Amino acid sequence: MIGVGVVALAHAAPAPFVLDLMAGDRAVWHMPRADPPTVYLTFDDGPNPTTTPDLLDVLSRAGVHATFFLIDRHVTAETAPIIQRMFAEGHAVGLHSASKRYMLKSAPDLARTLTAAAARIEALSGSRPCRAFRPRGGWRSHAMYAGLRQIDYTLIGWGWMLWDVDPFRPRTADRILARVESRVGPGDIIVMHDGDDAAPRQAQPQTVEATARLIPALQARGFGFGTVCQNER
Repeated sequence: MIGVGVVALAHAAPAPFVLDLMAGDRAVWHMPRADPPTVYLTFDDGPNPTTTPDLLDVLSRAGVHATFFLIDRHVTAETAPIIQRMFAEGHAVGLHSASKRYMLKSAPDLARTLTAAAARIEALSGSRPCRAFRPRGGWRSHAMYAGLRQIDYTLIGWGWMLWDVDPFRPRTADRILARVESRVGPGDIIVMHDGDDAAPRQAQPQTVEATARLIPALQARGFGFGTVCQNER
């Protein structure tokens, strides 16, 4: 049973574990310390026409850059202007998966899938995403890391408990702030959701409000904000 538990955690732990240690620089769950101390806002499951523009407004007013991990099937002619705005306003764009089954793909299949997704974003927006990939729920495998190495991509995770998902209670701005604000430290990666993998137009107002409140709270503590792609090789 202990062995089964270790194997399960290696593939699905929401924190760096055995596979990530073996992957070396292909696994990023915490960014290097910077001066001033910097934190990294990331948003998953977009672009979402009903939420992402409002979120971009919040970031623009605050002068803060973030990283958006986009689901391939949510990248459409309708959402292309939103993606164009992300690039134009200095945000980073990475790739996300809508299914945990990506961990079952062979290394060549994963490499082809991500390369095609990046090409679609470039074709629709005029800009190519950075070489960053976040698997759904953090579910990963040795083959996934091998595929990322083939195309020089990095798997991006997040800090411990620095996420907005709560399977037992509704997501609210108050709950997100209570979870995240007190735990953040220099170099931490925060993950929130501006979209929903199963409902691409479902509004996520809690993310917009939480971001609007979190930014000044962290700035008051002396933090700056960066993107996980700013030091891309």
